[in-house]
Amino acid sequence: MTSPSESAEPARRATREEMREARLPLAYRDSCAHLLIPLNRCRYDTYYLPWKCEDERHSYEKCQYLEFKKRVAKMDELRAAKDGARSYAALFAKSKRAA
Repeated sequence: MTSPSESAEPARRATREEMREARLPLAYRDSCAHLLIPLNRCRYDTYYLPWKCEDERHSYEKCQYLEFKKRVAKMDELRAAKDGARSYAALFAKSKRAA
């Protein structure tokens, strides 16, 4: 069971313009980018000292973890809809065996 804070979309999302200005690589332009931009700025300002920017890093990593959990839940739903089959080929093979 998820809490309301986990199921709700983030209150703020980074715009394409903000991500471009922050020079985020395309692979990092996701729903957590609004947290990565200040984290990278903090890292740059503090010379990447590991004990600095802990709050920003924790917020970003938590966002990434919650997004991962959402993707896993979505895959579980899709697998349940396909009776546990992991791919279309497995679904086809299962139906062929039943016939």
